[in-house]
Parts: sequence; C-alpha cells; structure tokens
Amino acid sequence: MTGADAIHPGYGFLSENADFAEMVEAHNLVWIGPHPEMIRKMGDKVAARSLAKESGLPVIPGSDGAVKSFDEAKRVCDKIGYPVLLKAASGWGEVLGYPVIIKASAGGGGKGMRVVNSADEMEMAFTLAQNEARSAFENDGVYVEKYLRHPSHIEVQILADNYGNMIHLGERDCSLQRNHQKILEETPSPALNPEQREKLGNMVVKAMKKIGYSSVGTIEFLYENGQFYFMEMNTRLQVEHPITEAVTNLDIVREQIRLSAGQTLDIKQEDIQFHGVAIECRINAENPDTFIPCPGKIGQWHVPGGLAVRVDSGMYAGCDVPPNYDSLVAKLIVSGRTRNGALMRLKRALGEFVIEGISTTIPLHQEIIQNADFIDGAYDIHWLEDFLKNREK
Repeated sequence: MTGADAIHPGYGFLSENADFAEMVEAHNLVWIGPHPEMIRKMGDKVAARSLAKESGLPVIPGSDGAVKSFDEAKRVCDKIGYPVLLKAASGWGEVLGYPVIIKASAGGGGKGMRVVNSADEMEMAFTLAQNEARSAFENDGVYVEKYLRHPSHIEVQILADNYGNMIHLGERDCSLQRNHQKILEETPSPALNPEQREKLGNMVVKAMKKIGYSSVGTIEFLYENGQFYFMEMNTRLQVEHPITEAVTNLDIVREQIRLSAGQTLDIKQEDIQFHGVAIECRINAENPDTFIPCPGKIGQWHVPGGLAVRVDSGMYAGCDVPPNYDSLVAKLIVSGRTRNGALMRLKRALGEFVIEGISTTIPLHQEIIQNADFIDGAYDIHWLEDFLKNREK
C-alpha cells in the first residue's frame, strides 16, 4: 500500500520474531535486521548460551541445555550448590555459596524466572517457572544457572555488515532494574575501567565474527568480581541505543538501514571515539510508588530541551496512552563531558518535563539520581529493588 521496499520492526515485540522476519522476506521486502535464522537461534536462550560458549564467550555455570525434568534440574542445582549460612558463637553469620536461578529458554522481560535459595524451594520454583514460561511464550523449556549476588548488567553494542566487517560501540550499564525491567541506563559503565572496556569489546567482536552475525546487535553480560558472564543476545535495536549515539556521534538506525541494504560497514574500530557520558531515563506511564500501569489521556505535555538533551517519544497533549502495550511513553536522554555534568543536566531536564493527566515514573527518577550511591556509581542489578524496599520503610 505504501510502496515501501523494506520494513524496520522498531524494538517492540515484532523485532525479534523470526516468523515475522521470514514473512517479510517471503514477500520480497527487505528485513532490516539479522537473518531470521539468527534471530531464532539467539531467541532461544539455551541455544544462544551454547553458541556463545562455542564462540569463546564465558558463561555462568549451570545446565548445558534445557533441563528435561525436575530431577535433572535438581541434580544441576545440587552440583552448583545453595547458600550456606555459617554462624559463630557470637551470633554473627556469613553466607557462603550462591543461590541458583531457573530461567525460561524462550524468556524475556523477567518472565519464567525463579531464584532458589535452598533445596526445599526447588520443586515449587521449577513448577512456577515452567508454568509462567508456558503461559508467556508457549514454551515451557527452562534451564538452570548460578545466581550471582551483586553483578552489574553490562551490554555491548555491535555493528556488522554481510561481508565480515564488525565493530563495537562500547558498553552500556543497564543495572538499574525492577523485576528484570530496565529503568535507567548509562554509558560508559561506572563499574568498568578502560582496560576492562577494551577487553570486553574485543572479546565480543571476535566471538560474533565466529558466529557470523550481521546487522545491529547487543550482547548482554553479568559482571561480578572482575568476571564477565554471557547472559543473552538481543538481535535488534535496543530501547537504550540513544545513549551510545550520544557518546559516539553515530546514528545507529541509519547504519542498520545501510547494512540491511547490503552496503559495506565503512567505519573502522579505530574511527570510534567515545566522548563524555550519556544517561537515559525511561519515562513510563506508571504510578511511581506502586508501579501500577496508568493508561489514560495526556493533558499538558511539555518536554525539556537545550544542549545535549534529547526526548524520544510519540506522545503529545491530548494523546491516549493505551492499556494494551508496554507502559513506556518517553525516553529522556542527556549527555555531558563528565558524569557529574550529565547528572546535573538530567536533574534540570527531569524538573522541566511536564506530563499531566497520567502518573509517570518521573518522580522516581528524580529520587534515584539524588541518591548518594547512584551519584557515586555504586549500584548493581539488585540496588533499585533494595532502594525501593528501604523507601517503603
């Protein structure tokens, strides 16, 4: 109807749907993304884990693939071990070992995940994870791995053409999460030093070349005690891609379109220069205290502006926020020469952002960025949930 010759799926639920990608190509349209078979492989977390391991990426200790029964899952958990509390006569205790986590093979967004702290919890957790996975993904396959205590969530952005050329665009820290949903992202990660950053980027490029990946992609890791562990790969554009654009001065979407058109990647790794710090706040239509979704009609709508302030949104005054989809209504992206400068700019921008008629998470972001731990960059993937619990008290 439109005369288009290519389809960009955005970063919503069609962006990692291999069946949809195959339909697009079957109708002689260009799919702006990786090959459908690569989407299918990386969309299955068990297959992706095996592929990553074969390509040389470190993985978290756990089952080699999907566990076929509760007994098999229990054997893996017994091998990994559960936390053990050692108590001294004084009453002081020390916890040794790690919990385990059961994850849906076709999972995403925190669905089909259960943390297990003891053998007594195992059967119930296994059943709940399977049921939730079946309901959410029509696939009840699950796998088991060690649950890290205080990791950072680090992801690496890559660009790759169809001719074996590939570069990375640095890392993003996505550790601020609630229920495994990202709330705020920044680049570079305050958890890494320059040597670790370069090592990680080079490791990812080497592995993805071995796999034969092309297009835009993001490889996600958990990082703890100097060790990186492959978690999953997103074969699409990420919600948080603008912060990478801010520090590299690259248009990632433009590059993605060029690559899908069969053009050669004309940027070399040495051409990539990282400038300053960028932070993104996801503004959701949710109650900032209860996180209950808040669809409805937007009244006043005023976005902040100025140097190094960007707002990505499709909303406007009088627009209806539907209850059917993700609650994200805007992304606020700021950058600065230093992290402190970026935080000062973010504080001003959040104060200027006016959205009336619905509740949003703007007040939550204002609280977070004024917290001393966050200002110091001292946070991990459990920090936000601990912060919220303490706030309730």
